[in-house]
Amino acid sequence: MSSYNPRHKIATRTRLSEVRYEIRGELARRARELEGQGRSLIKLNIGNPGAFGFRAPDHLQRAIADHIANTDPYTHQQGLPEAREAIAAFHKARGTPNASPERVFVGNGVSELIDISLRALLNPGEEVLLPSPDYPLWSAATILNDGRPVYYRCDEANGFLPDPDQMEALVSSRTRAIVLINPNNPTGANYPRALLERIVAIAQKHRLLLLVDEIYDGILYDDHVFQPVAPVAGDLPCVTFSGLSKVHRACGWRVGWAVLSGDPMACGDFHHAMDLLGALRLCANVPGQFAIEQALHGTDTITPLCLPGGRLYETRRALIESCAASPHLSLVAPAGALYGFPAVVGDAARGFDDHAFALEMLETEDVLVVPGSSFNVPYRHHFRVTLLPEAEMMREVFARIDRALSRRAEAVTKVVPIKSKSRPAAA
Repeated sequence: MSSYNPRHKIATRTRLSEVRYEIRGELARRARELEGQGRSLIKLNIGNPGAFGFRAPDHLQRAIADHIANTDPYTHQQGLPEAREAIAAFHKARGTPNASPERVFVGNGVSELIDISLRALLNPGEEVLLPSPDYPLWSAATILNDGRPVYYRCDEANGFLPDPDQMEALVSSRTRAIVLINPNNPTGANYPRALLERIVAIAQKHRLLLLVDEIYDGILYDDHVFQPVAPVAGDLPCVTFSGLSKVHRACGWRVGWAVLSGDPMACGDFHHAMDLLGALRLCANVPGQFAIEQALHGTDTITPLCLPGGRLYETRRALIESCAASPHLSLVAPAGALYGFPAVVGDAARGFDDHAFALEMLETEDVLVVPGSSFNVPYRHHFRVTLLPEAEMMREVFARIDRALSRRAEAVTKVVPIKSKSRPAAA
C-alpha cells in the first residue's frame, strides 16, 4: 500500500515569498476572469506594443524570413556571430570602450540576461543598489539569486532622478553592483551626463559593477537626449542591456543582449561566468537574432513615433493634458520610455491605497493599471500606465480615472451630521 497523502503539499522555495511582480500578478488574473465573463477591458499594465496594434518593422520581419532555413541548429551560447558583430559595432560607434563580439551575450530577452548576470555575480547575502521605483524584475532576480536589494530613492520632487550622495551612503562592504534603468521604467526619467558621471565615480571608488538597463534607449520625447553609460564608465566594468522588445516593438521575439565593457582583466572572471551560464541553456532563440543587424543598422522606425504628430508623442500629450486638467492628479512628464507614473493628490489621496484603487478601476471602470507600490516604493499614492494606446483611448482612460477619484474625494470629504441625543424633560 502506498503511503502517499494526496493532501501533502509540495514545498516551494522560501524566498519566493519575497518576490513581487504585480504587472502580471493578482490584478492581471482578475482581469482574465472578467474577460472570461465577457467584459471588454483597457489593459494598461504591460508595455506590450503588439497588443495595441504596433508591428515589428517590415525590414526586421523580412530579415528573419530570409534566413528561416538557417535557424534549426543551436548556435553559439553567446549568440550568432553576425548578430554579435552588429551589436558590437553599434555600441562601438556610440563610444562603448572595448566593444567586441566576444563581449556580447544574446539572450531570450533582457529578462533572461538580467538573471544570468546576477547569478554570475552574487554570493548569498551580497547587496545590489536598485532604484526606487524600479522595474520589479531587477528586485526579483536579486532575491532569487540570494542577494539583497538595497534601494536608493528617486524622488518625485527631483524629477525621479537619484541623489548620488544618498546612493553612496547606502554602499556597504557587501555591495557588489549599482543598477541603473535609463530611460526609466516606470517614471520615464532620463539621466543627464553630469548625474551619470557622479554615479560612475561612486562605482569606481567602491569597485562596483554597473548594471545598466537601456532597453528604452531610442524612446525619448521633446528635446531630451539619451546618454549611454558605458562611454562615461570607461575602464570601469559595466554591463549594458538592450534588445528588440521596445524600440523595435518585437516583444514576442524574445531577443535581448548584454554588452560587457571596461577593463578586460577586471572583467575576465565575470565574462567566463556569464559564458558558462549561457552555455547551460545552450543558446538563445535563433530566428530573432537574424533581425538584429537590420534593427541596429537599418532604418530608424522609432523616432517618428516620438516626434510631434507621432503616435507615442500624442498619447504622451494626452496623458500630460489629462493629468494637468484633473484636480486629483499630479504628473512628472515622462522624458522617455513607454509609461506615465501619476500621483494621486488632494482630497482623493486621503487614506488612498493604490492596490485597492487599481482593483476598483478594474471592477467598476474596466481599466487595468499597475499600483505604484509594485515598483518597490515606500508610498502608496501612485499608479503606472503604458503610453501604447491611441491618444483618444488614453483620454477616455483618464476620464474614467478622474471619475473614480472624484467619487473618492467626495466620499472622504462628505460630512455626516451627528444626530443629537434627546434629553429627558426637566422634572
